[in-house]
Amino acid sequence: MKRRALVVAALLASSPAAAERPERADRTRPTITWERIYVRAGVLHMTPLSQSDEIVLSGVDGPASLAVTAGPIAGSGVALDPFTKPAVIAGYVLPIWNDRLSLETVLSTPLRVKFRATGSLADMSIAPDALGIPTGVPPLGAELGEADAAPPMVTAVYRLATLGPVRPYAGAGVNVLLTYNPRATNPVLTEVEEPTFHVDPALGLVLQTGFDVALWRRVHLRADVKYVAFMKAHATVSNLHVRTPSIPLFESAEVGQATMDMWVNPLILQLGVGVDL
Repeated sequence: MKRRALVVAALLASSPAAAERPERADRTRPTITWERIYVRAGVLHMTPLSQSDEIVLSGVDGPASLAVTAGPIAGSGVALDPFTKPAVIAGYVLPIWNDRLSLETVLSTPLRVKFRATGSLADMSIAPDALGIPTGVPPLGAELGEADAAPPMVTAVYRLATLGPVRPYAGAGVNVLLTYNPRATNPVLTEVEEPTFHVDPALGLVLQTGFDVALWRRVHLRADVKYVAFMKAHATVSNLHVRTPSIPLFESAEVGQATMDMWVNPLILQLGVGVDL
């Protein structure tokens, strides 16, 4: 019986089905490895292609209603200042589609977003007179406020072709503008009391293109362009008080609050050098 069992086992081991088993066992899915990570360190420049609705005042009450009218301020607007800073593109090549598809993000130190008054909000007083008497409230000027921002971004990038050392690509993804520690910095608005500044999170669609150039072995140069579309920021400045030096009976006037809606739509240019790990 033992001899017969050994013969049967030998036959099963030499059968075609048994020969296929190791091959099938080797057919495992690719695993995540460090070798698929790449980085490109360099400089980032962001230019907001912003458009703003008119600033809207609300909650105007008491003596301030003699000088300030609730509603939109005609010709007013707000914009964001451009900035340049160091940044890193970090990506991971997915083990699909012949390694042409990657996931990317941008890493940098926290950003500082500066809000700038435009139009009549910067050039004209928000409360020029009360019952025909000049209030002495000056124009705000360009400086309005600022906030620290952490805009997480994720894009899917597809490498279109390999043209010698050049690899062009295109991609798309999402970007969220998250702000913290917002503050009014305008001296006219902060002279009496510190206003409350709040900026809602804003979501945008990222469109991306660019190219990598192989420089030496695993070292590459990256030129990258991103445009964030449909990103609308909503900001509220409340507890607004302004000093009225030309009216003896009232040292200051409570204006209420101002709301701002702005399409940010930043254009992001990035240049860097890095390695494929």
